[in-house]
Amino acid sequence: MGVLGHIAYVVVFLGLALSVPFHSLESVSGALVVVGVIGIWRYSWALTNFLRAFWFLKRVYPRRKAVAHAAYAETGLAAHAYFLVTSYKIEPETTSRVYRSIFVAAARSDGGATVVCSVVDSSDVRLIRAIHQRVMTEIGPERCKAVRLIVDQIAGTGKRDALARSLRLIAREAPTRRDIVVFVDGDSCVPEDIVAASAPFFTDPDVGAVTTDERVEIRDAGLFRDWFSLRFNQRQVMMSSMGLSNRVLTLTGRMSVVRADLATDPGFVTQVQSDFIDHWRLGRVAFLTGDDKSTWFWLLKHGYKMGYLPDVASVSMESQPQPGFVDSAVTLMIRWFGNMLRTNARALALPPSQIGLFTWWSILDQRISIWTTLAGPLSVLLGAVFVEPMVVPAYIAWVMMTRYVYCCVLSLVRGEGFPITYPLLLYFSQIGGAAVKSHVLFRLDRQRWTRQSAAIGRSVARRSWRIWLKSLSSTFSHALALGWLTFGVVLLSGIA
Repeated sequence: MGVLGHIAYVVVFLGLALSVPFHSLESVSGALVVVGVIGIWRYSWALTNFLRAFWFLKRVYPRRKAVAHAAYAETGLAAHAYFLVTSYKIEPETTSRVYRSIFVAAARSDGGATVVCSVVDSSDVRLIRAIHQRVMTEIGPERCKAVRLIVDQIAGTGKRDALARSLRLIAREAPTRRDIVVFVDGDSCVPEDIVAASAPFFTDPDVGAVTTDERVEIRDAGLFRDWFSLRFNQRQVMMSSMGLSNRVLTLTGRMSVVRADLATDPGFVTQVQSDFIDHWRLGRVAFLTGDDKSTWFWLLKHGYKMGYLPDVASVSMESQPQPGFVDSAVTLMIRWFGNMLRTNARALALPPSQIGLFTWWSILDQRISIWTTLAGPLSVLLGAVFVEPMVVPAYIAWVMMTRYVYCCVLSLVRGEGFPITYPLLLYFSQIGGAAVKSHVLFRLDRQRWTRQSAAIGRSVARRSWRIWLKSLSSTFSHALALGWLTFGVVLLSGIA
């Protein structure tokens, strides 16, 4: 729709705002105050992160990068790069692109490279070896000598077992503290210069890992592609903001780089393979998904910095896990937010003096934002049902305006425009995401991979009354929390 779509959008929210008689909103002023106060709080937090991100991108990161590369050049030593790749049920076309990018990047590593591939299917083994031979032939014999390939075919017992086994293989190589391990998902292409771009930052002994920007490729145009692109634009802002403090909130599983001697530390490997939390109501919850949160937490609790490289990007090939957009988005959010919330409480238990006050507050905000996000529309809904229905078009106009302004500011980060679907998808992500988080928060034991059939929760629930009782207590606790939220909104808005 282009420019016409943006014009139509603005006309609609202005028309809605002007169509509401001001005097009709006096009776629901309390509900509007709740929306306004929460809006001011949430958007002041967003503005804080925008300002931190711009400062990091324009001033801080270029200086850090220059210092790191100068220190790296002074050492006169080049890092050996270990590429750890896991592949499971990925299309051959995607596998070919991913491994080609990895072998090219490995060949460009001045200190040599070892590519460790963890696969399940024999067809993947043959395909990877064929790609390796083809790329090495194209590159030439000199570069070929510096690249080793180790293919580890394993039983399909899960990504965590695969990562732990591969890390132990790398540990046998006795990597030094200047070497790096590049964790790569089987559906993500790495940039050719990933080693040269990331290795210099590890000259700082306090840096344990770095993660990078992400781009996405989705074949079919539509809401799913727009939603993913929007999320990655938001990610660039949040990662840059956290990068200012040198402690990002996640080491993205698609591609992150960890100092090799830390990645092969027995404690690190054990946490990757068999991570868990002890929950007061759910008991011991073993982690099925979220290996990137396990690596992040291990480094966080041991006091290491985790940096962000905004000018280096991996490319992920994504596809809808479900036929419909909403089903696909919810499926992914359940996995993403489950991983986040399972680690949130233990990260929050770390002292602010150890991880930094801003980092600690950002982790706390992951929980606060669930309820502040839901409180706004809940107060409007109650006000419309019990007091004045005209509050609904006023609220819709407010949502359309504020999300549009947010997307305009967000577009400045990439320096590119945005489709008119962004503001609506942003609101969906905020409200739908908060609803999913509230659901997952009380069901931390429910986990499922998008591509794998392995799951924790549902299948066991059919065989155990204890699991059924946990499920019932989760539903009760969730309902109780929503009830208290509703009660608080009623009191604050003056509806009662």
